[in-house]
Amino acid sequence: MPLPAEIIRAKRLGQALGDAQIEAFVRGLTDRSWSEGQIAALAMAICLNGMDRAETVALTRAMTRSGTVLDWSRDGLPGPVVDKHSTGGIGDKVSLLLAPIVAACGGVLPMVSGRGLGHTGGTLDKLEALPGYTVAPPRHRLRRVLREAGCAIVGASTRLAPADRRLYAIRDVTATVESVALITASILSKKLAAGVRALVMDVKVGNGAFCPTLPEAHALARSLVEVARGAGLPTRALVTDMNQCLGTTAGNALEVQECLAALAGAPAEPRLREVTLALAAQLLHLAGLAASVEDGRRNADAAWRSGAAAERFARMVAGLGGPRDVFAWVPPAAPALRPLPAPRDGVLAAMDTRALGLAIVALGGGRVRPGDTIDPRVGLSQLRPLGSPVRAGEPLLQVHAADVASAEAACRALADALRIDDMAAPAAPVIHATLE
Repeated sequence: MPLPAEIIRAKRLGQALGDAQIEAFVRGLTDRSWSEGQIAALAMAICLNGMDRAETVALTRAMTRSGTVLDWSRDGLPGPVVDKHSTGGIGDKVSLLLAPIVAACGGVLPMVSGRGLGHTGGTLDKLEALPGYTVAPPRHRLRRVLREAGCAIVGASTRLAPADRRLYAIRDVTATVESVALITASILSKKLAAGVRALVMDVKVGNGAFCPTLPEAHALARSLVEVARGAGLPTRALVTDMNQCLGTTAGNALEVQECLAALAGAPAEPRLREVTLALAAQLLHLAGLAASVEDGRRNADAAWRSGAAAERFARMVAGLGGPRDVFAWVPPAAPALRPLPAPRDGVLAAMDTRALGLAIVALGGGRVRPGDTIDPRVGLSQLRPLGSPVRAGEPLLQVHAADVASAEAACRALADALRIDDMAAPAAPVIHATLE
């Protein structure tokens, strides 16, 4: 068996690792024969010198096999098992809409989602704003919900890709998160272990995303699509804009409320609607549930408008322990509300989207340390899109806080995050590219 020090040395010298070396590394992650120092050293060497496609495919496959790999073929599910994943952003609530839409069109989504990371929100944190909703159901309950609703948004089992769980915990504290190869293997190993047969990726780009520039986002999207194909998982990726909040709310209960209203027939914010339908259309076509991307979009739009998606969402929530009639649920109200007034007449020209996310974390809507309790009530609402005309004193957004002091602190922090100019800059496309 290759020695850890020799594997680390090879990558430190910029050499490509062979399958046996990668298998030894993943085995060491799983059985803990590699120390944290050795794992950190190899992670740093990979972060600095990169991995080619063959290495990344091998790492993805090895991490997939490090734990349980789900097989849904004997579970009598009503359609192909598919999934969607986002690299994260502010107000990114697409999963809450897309999962029931695709389910209503014949897909089955055991959607393994995550919690908030850094300044970005997490889908599981949003859904846990619903009283009783469980993100870790036993297998028999998950199977039943998938049969009845066609979708179940849940957390990753500790048995799925355990090598990635240990590697990520070490990367998170050793400044080795920003590696395209390691990000790719981390995402795809969990999807492959979940038994997914088609995947669509939403790679965010902008000042509220982990990829701030288009070249970085394109590199990650290409890596995800090519490595997934090499590992046998048909995947497409969309590069979508995150230079402003997606939708009109950011914060856990507020975002669930926005999605419930949109599923129930209220007009959805245009950018949120476009990203949701574009991703759903690609996934339906990729899974063979639509003859073309255009047909997929028409089917997704019809499922949304008809209320079929809303019915699927309600079944999912009830089946996973949430409110029996989720559309009658009244979200908990934050005790303190404060508008952020526009300083002058003009046009909302720019948004420091990352600053919005950090403000929500400071309000208690995210975690500073692992294990922190989240306050589902706090966040931001009534967010205006870029290009909106405003008059002095009009609210640019509404802060929802646990107390007056927190609300006023958030307003001070956000005052510099929104820029008012005399004229708006040309509008950026919400979808920058599609990679097949």
